[in-house]
Amino acid sequence: MSLTILFMPESAYGPTNNSIGIGDILRHRGHRVVFAAEASWKGKLEALGFEEDLVDLAPPAEEEQDAGQFWKDFIRETAPEYRKSTLAQLETVTKPIWDSLIDGAKYCEPQLKEIIERVQPDVIVEDNVITFPALLTAGKKFVRIVSCNPLEVRGEGIAPVFSGLPADDRTEWDAFRAEYDRTHREIWSAFNEWCVEQGTEPLPDLDFIHEGDLNLYVFPEILDYADARPLGESWHRLDSSVRETDEEFELPFERNEGSLVYFSLGSLGSSDVELMQRVVDVLGTTPHQIIVSKGPLHEEIKLADNMWGAEFLPQTKIIPLCDLVITHGGNNTTTEALHFGKPMILLPLFWDQYDNAQRVDELGYGVRLSTYAFTDEELKGALDRLLGDGELRARLAAAGEEIRGRDGLRKAADLIEQLGRK
Repeated sequence: MSLTILFMPESAYGPTNNSIGIGDILRHRGHRVVFAAEASWKGKLEALGFEEDLVDLAPPAEEEQDAGQFWKDFIRETAPEYRKSTLAQLETVTKPIWDSLIDGAKYCEPQLKEIIERVQPDVIVEDNVITFPALLTAGKKFVRIVSCNPLEVRGEGIAPVFSGLPADDRTEWDAFRAEYDRTHREIWSAFNEWCVEQGTEPLPDLDFIHEGDLNLYVFPEILDYADARPLGESWHRLDSSVRETDEEFELPFERNEGSLVYFSLGSLGSSDVELMQRVVDVLGTTPHQIIVSKGPLHEEIKLADNMWGAEFLPQTKIIPLCDLVITHGGNNTTTEALHFGKPMILLPLFWDQYDNAQRVDELGYGVRLSTYAFTDEELKGALDRLLGDGELRARLAAAGEEIRGRDGLRKAADLIEQLGRK
């Protein structure tokens, strides 16, 4: 039986690429896959074989925008705030992000109802951090995907989400939770009230999204918090969800005897040109070859002689070729690095990136550095230590093989199919 499956991912590249990966498997199985993505993705999803029925999250821009442009602009404008602690960021970064997400959810509510009426999906899949009531009140089977750090699903035995605090030291947990309550209680209460007015059940306390009939989260077992915070039967872990739609890639240079390092701060983090250039300048003094994902402001980033880079790169084809990944700690890059068994250096900026960086560091699969305060010696020392640790690299290679064998993409597709056929 062929199903009609409607995906609504967050406009950022991470959730959209994750949905593309799962949707592509379903499409090749003969299902109709429609994307209700944000309007700046126009044409990009159709080119991959999907139907597009797009939404505006704000009044349309006068000029055509790049995919995910809203969040690129937001990151660039708020970049000075990333130098603050995660506690201070709750008011100046995290809350404004929620404010923008809430505005978008309210703006597109009537559009989503019209899309659902047109598409008549059997299953609705949302990869986002906020509830869109129309997706829940349509009377369709609903799947929630968590492609951010799973601390988003709260519990007393785990560190608070967005904190980047250690798992084995609870000293600051309560203070962070109290500040989150202080800064977010009012906007959460108003959003919860609005959702109920649209016909949803009340939200869980201080959460901005409901659970689904099926809940999937993308995070490798070797990093997971399952023992400290068990999840219900509707929750299923995807150890990875690595899309298979990236174009093939061949190195445009000859390998030398040094290591090959991939550096990316993601489509959003790379908008901080000053930080990008700082890292590039340090890496330029090392004996390694570096591939740099330069991002939207690529023309402003000057690479050293031991580097090659471009605005967009097929990351899932490049990471397997490399020996180490330097990343902002976004969930996609973090899980992709482990999928291919690579150690990481993490430079978190905002949102769940601190949680991923902390988790990788405290479990010994990489090194978390202070993003704006690291010294040249710290970055180069972390490179030398991780690249020189043969035992770690062997352990990660074995873990990567196991993660790839679990085939998160097809597991997700299987579970969505099973739900649609119930």
